[in-house]
Amino acid sequence: MSAPARPLRRLPSTLVNRIAAGEVVERPASAAKELVENAIDAGARRISVVLKEGGRSFISVVDDGSGMTPEELQLAVERHCTSKLPGDDLADIGTLGFRGEALPSIASVSRFTITSRPADADSAWSLDIDGGVKRPARPTAHPAGTRVEVRDLFFATPARLKFLKEARSEAAHVADAVRRLAMAHPSIAFRLESEERTLFDLPAADPSLLNNADAARLERLAAVMGREFADNALAIDARREGFRLTGFAGLPTLNRPTAQHQYLFVNGRPVRDKLLAGAVRGAYQDLLARDRHPMVVLFLEAPTEMVDVNVHPAKTEVRFRDAGIVRGLIVGALRTALSAAGHRASTTVADAALGAFRPHTGHGSALPFGRSSGAGPAILAPRGLAEPASQFLAPFAEPSARTELASSEAAETNRSSYPLGVARAQLHETYIVAQTAEGVVIVDQHAAHERLLHEKLKFQLEAEGVKRQTLLLPEVVEVGEDGARRLTHRAAELAEMGMVLEPFGLGAVIVRETPALLGEADIQGLVRDLADELAELGDHLSLKEKVEEVCGTLACHTSVRAGRRLTVEEMNALLRQMEATPHSGQCNHGRPTYVELRLADIERLFGRR
Repeated sequence: MSAPARPLRRLPSTLVNRIAAGEVVERPASAAKELVENAIDAGARRISVVLKEGGRSFISVVDDGSGMTPEELQLAVERHCTSKLPGDDLADIGTLGFRGEALPSIASVSRFTITSRPADADSAWSLDIDGGVKRPARPTAHPAGTRVEVRDLFFATPARLKFLKEARSEAAHVADAVRRLAMAHPSIAFRLESEERTLFDLPAADPSLLNNADAARLERLAAVMGREFADNALAIDARREGFRLTGFAGLPTLNRPTAQHQYLFVNGRPVRDKLLAGAVRGAYQDLLARDRHPMVVLFLEAPTEMVDVNVHPAKTEVRFRDAGIVRGLIVGALRTALSAAGHRASTTVADAALGAFRPHTGHGSALPFGRSSGAGPAILAPRGLAEPASQFLAPFAEPSARTELASSEAAETNRSSYPLGVARAQLHETYIVAQTAEGVVIVDQHAAHERLLHEKLKFQLEAEGVKRQTLLLPEVVEVGEDGARRLTHRAAELAEMGMVLEPFGLGAVIVRETPALLGEADIQGLVRDLADELAELGDHLSLKEKVEEVCGTLACHTSVRAGRRLTVEEMNALLRQMEATPHSGQCNHGRPTYVELRLADIERLFGRR
């Protein structure tokens, strides 16, 4: 039986606001984020957030911004009322908020109170809303600025309460949302309290730093992400076709097991964008293992007409008119900065090594040193003599004993001019010990030579192009109509990377040539992955990653192995090449190639300081 016909009707405004709240206010962190963004847009110089039960029972956001008159206060809690679109132009958005949905959405699912006073007003006014039901405004006492209190969040929509996590987890989400906003606005002080405990208190940037945006921003990032990030971050500043990218990128040896320490901002707005995340991955692709992720904070300034922030009510997603420009800018800027860092490795490598030392208090063996905790497990090297590298790849020549002695004496006189010092010994046919002007450097010979060979192979690829191999039997791959269209549209670019294909019927392509470096590759899987990634990122990143992955594998298998005894001249030649080669501070898997110990640190180990 068919259902009885029901007349169309307009939903009550309270229910409309609760439906909208389902997208705008997902959890307490969403409400806190919207309220803090309003405070920033109001010109606040200090913002304080207080939570109880992770924000479930109470959220308070207090600012010293411009405040609102009683008339503005009444409008602020109505849907689609905003002061942030004076020209009614969605293509010219210069504020964090603009939709006019946050306050009425929050107020519809909570017990809500907003109190505000402009700086030039004699008194403040307060407005209470209980589950979307507005009460008359009343005068009250309050300093200039605005206070918003949210009690019993989601009491009007109890089904949403079932999806909230425990209080500590919800408080962590709030802290993350507020920290992201604090990173982008170092001139504003931020304070967050939970259960009468201060989670963080970030003062505004020192006035002396306000004329130096990079210094002020780095000081705030050090407070949020830790001093180790500030000490091991590379400054980014690049422009392309109206876009500007600034921020800081961590050295590859400063890495983490997840991507949660990657922060991306567009016009001051924290965003989570697959395009931007993919660009970061592409820039670091041959510097880190697949399960390691860099620490980066990037700020993209885009012409307002080139970016659409009106994608989702939560305003954490954006779309670019020309995504290729943005991706190229990010990848190019990061790779330029990483190359300019040369052989530099993060200071955390040395800190981890020093932390692993233990005093020798008996006849048992003491642990001498260890790898960085972020570099993966230590690997026991074979003691036997491994096969030497091929003549094509090995950069060393066997010197005579007399030449070795002469080169050692010459190196002694120039020791101060070499950042990685002069070789003094080889331990366990695996580690090179060098003396510098300020301490000692310990080099993993296999990891270092692996990086040198990888960079050499990459240079050859750039200079000579990717060599292709013709398939004896061209392979037909079914990828669907959309996938075939994307692949054929990018056929010329794919050919530059060694993949030659063309359309073959409806929803399929035929592959005639593949990159020679790939050898016996899974062509079906590779082409389908390419089609999927083109749909997601609009680029041929997977093929580039695969080719560079093969470069890394080839370098790993042909480099100087652990267990090979090196002469002094060979060791010094390796050190000099490391100093002249980009990215030589880490191997192809993101592990450090050397550890530097300052003389002052060594003296402290022995109680001399």
